[in-house]
Amino acid sequence: MKDLSKYRNIGIFAHVDAGKTTTTERILKLTGKIHKIGEVHDGAATTDFMEQEQERGITIQSAATTCFWDGHQLNIIDTPGHVDFTIEVYRSLKVLDGGVGVFCGSGGVEPQSETNWRYANDSKVARLIFVNKLDRLGADFYRVVDQIESALDAKPLVMVLPIGTEADFVGVVDLLTRKAHVWDDSGQPENFEVQEVPEDMKELVEKYRFELIETAVEQDDDAMEQYLEGNEPDIDTIKACIRKGTRDLVFFPTFCGSAFKNKGVQQVLDGVVAYLPDPTEVPPQPEVDLEGHETGEFVVVDASKPVRALAFKIMEDRFGALTFTRIYSGTINKGDTLINTATGKTERIGRMVEMHANDRTIVDSAQAGDIVAMVGLKGVRTGHTLADTKAPATLEPMVFPDPVISIAVATKDKASSEKLSTALGKMIAEDPSFHVEVDQESGETILKGMGELHLDIKVDILRRSHGVEVEVGAPQVAYRETVTQAIDDNYTHKKQTGGSGQFAKIAYRIEPTEPGEGFVFESKIIGGKIPKEFIPAVEKGFKLMKETGPLCGFPMLDFKVVLNDGAFHPVDSSQMAFEIAAKAAFRQSMSKAGPQLLEPIMKVDVFVPEASVGDVIGDLNRRRGMVNAQEKGHANVRVKAEVPLSEMFGYIGDLRSATSGRGQFSMEFSNYAPAPRNILEKVQAEVAEREAAKKK
Repeated sequence: MKDLSKYRNIGIFAHVDAGKTTTTERILKLTGKIHKIGEVHDGAATTDFMEQEQERGITIQSAATTCFWDGHQLNIIDTPGHVDFTIEVYRSLKVLDGGVGVFCGSGGVEPQSETNWRYANDSKVARLIFVNKLDRLGADFYRVVDQIESALDAKPLVMVLPIGTEADFVGVVDLLTRKAHVWDDSGQPENFEVQEVPEDMKELVEKYRFELIETAVEQDDDAMEQYLEGNEPDIDTIKACIRKGTRDLVFFPTFCGSAFKNKGVQQVLDGVVAYLPDPTEVPPQPEVDLEGHETGEFVVVDASKPVRALAFKIMEDRFGALTFTRIYSGTINKGDTLINTATGKTERIGRMVEMHANDRTIVDSAQAGDIVAMVGLKGVRTGHTLADTKAPATLEPMVFPDPVISIAVATKDKASSEKLSTALGKMIAEDPSFHVEVDQESGETILKGMGELHLDIKVDILRRSHGVEVEVGAPQVAYRETVTQAIDDNYTHKKQTGGSGQFAKIAYRIEPTEPGEGFVFESKIIGGKIPKEFIPAVEKGFKLMKETGPLCGFPMLDFKVVLNDGAFHPVDSSQMAFEIAAKAAFRQSMSKAGPQLLEPIMKVDVFVPEASVGDVIGDLNRRRGMVNAQEKGHANVRVKAEVPLSEMFGYIGDLRSATSGRGQFSMEFSNYAPAPRNILEKVQAEVAEREAAKKK
């Protein structure tokens, strides 16, 4: 049985272009996993193995790899930084025990860093911080540390200090040992010398070392008492205190360096081993029933217990579907049969592999704490639990955001249409934030995703990986509808067609709820005016109809239906009759309840040179944006705004024109808000046009 104290399941996450993939590449080189470093800008990084990743220089899907450092096994997942692919970060953090947050030394805390940090907080993942790119113009370690405190409300525990700045950055000082690690100009990570602290840094080193030890000993009463008596605890005791504080999310050990120049990465690896938890030290996973309610039972990380494993990612490759799985308890052997608790069906485990990006090593068994990929599982989807057939249980499932943008695609011939259907089936299994619908009337295939880049990549994958050429329509916004007034109404469904008829009468109230509440149904029926078995049929009728609102046919949000009276016939009433009554009641009443169109509002972060700020803000205002804040950085200004999604199509081109190509932006969904009258009229006209085109 493996020693789980020697395991570290970690993820590397950050804002786009902060250097995550480069950091992963250096870790693989240092641990002997690869012998030649591949660069992101050359399209040769090990974990960026998709064609689209190599061309664009970004990470699109998380990649898993295993390596060893100081006698410990590190299972590492390199995640994307671009906002359209945060789903990959979310589901990776869900199954990891620790993480390394990479921040750019000049860019600091950028928008996606905040989103990823929030996901990590939600998943209660212990983290180290690595301030990267300190060799860059404008890099400032101390400014980034301050930003982490103010923007993320996190406590960075500074473990090393940089020697030199920008082009003169040569190494780091380890605060615990008071030793300087200085690299030469060869660019080789192993070519460094351990020296004494430079004279001009001694005072600064003592100041930060004092803060480090004072913060660490607060985690242990005995160490604290010793320290207050004037005795500094030994380094092992201090490290144990840091490990406890890191595990409890009290603070985050903070390192610095330049991954590209191979400086400071060893200290991060030492920190991973010393301070991040092993699989037995993280809070146990709660078990839930099939409705998603916690049962009060928890999964204990133990290879001898019944199997509990979570499928967190599906990936298609040349050998078939790979199901990435985190095993929380038990041992899985090749040939075992497990139950998928989401479907109730059994799955036989054929081949299991340990992944190294897109290469693999076959394994015959895996146990609690392992992350493996299983080949050829049929009915398993992201978030499903595989469990022991004799003692089944479900792990807390994953919740994914709804798409905010859609495009219509069409194939050129019937043969391509069949290929498209097969390809989309595989792509949906891989990415739960990617949805596909077929418009029954027009026959159009609608792709839905998290942003323009997300859908752009999906179309590219269709063309290259699956050989399906498609014509792409203009992007469509995922509008929603709601009600603004409360109304009381009633409806009677009566039908007599020889023999037994149909009868159902309902009286109800429709009222708006708070934003974000969704659809709420409540029954206040007393005295058996409607038999209990018919009430769920009323709820079902309203629930089915809410997918098509009265204004433009978009799904409805944030309203409540209260069933308060009604009548039934002992012979003619049935569940079907009450469901039909509810559907007709919806059509009758929704247009009276002050229906309103809602549009998705995006949280937009724009980074621009100071000279272009006025032009950029003016442009955002023209797009009906609301500018909330401006923050001056070292090299640029960050403008925070909220802008309707419909106004953001093609924004990158306009931003580049306004800033001579130097502007950058990212956006993510914020909330739905009422759309103005002119937008409603425009959307209604577009919907009418599409309907007319279908009839032709």
